[in-house]
Amino acid sequence: MSDLTSTEIAARIQDLYGAPLADLEAHAQDRPPGMLSALLAMHHDLAYAEQSITLHRDRLARLVGSERLIGGHEVSHVLDCARRLAEAVAVRDVQAKAASAVLQSLGRVPAPEPPPAPVPTVPALPAAPAPAASPARSR
Repeated sequence: MSDLTSTEIAARIQDLYGAPLADLEAHAQDRPPGMLSALLAMHHDLAYAEQSITLHRDRLARLVGSERLIGGHEVSHVLDCARRLAEAVAVRDVQAKAASAVLQSLGRVPAPEPPPAPVPTVPALPAAPAPAASPARSR
């Protein structure tokens, strides 16, 4: 399975739990930590890493723009930005791989089928009274 983006992870979480992400986050705040909390944290970290990648990629592009001269002072900024970009990519890859693996191992459990309705029974008729014993006649 390829690594998923934060948007794909969010969709899988919503599908798994059957509710929007915002509702799930509110629900998880009132509960002890569990699988939902872990998945939401993974999603948050993945989304943050993706934002960081975008930010550092854009900054690096500005630093090394075609019309810009790179001097001794700028080199340290370029290297720092490239290092941060590499870190963000590594975090994104790890979070995406972990979240994908966890989501792949989980599945929505079908609702249990209700037990079959009891078969109505006809109440048993009371036993017929025994015939009264007739006094024996002697002749």
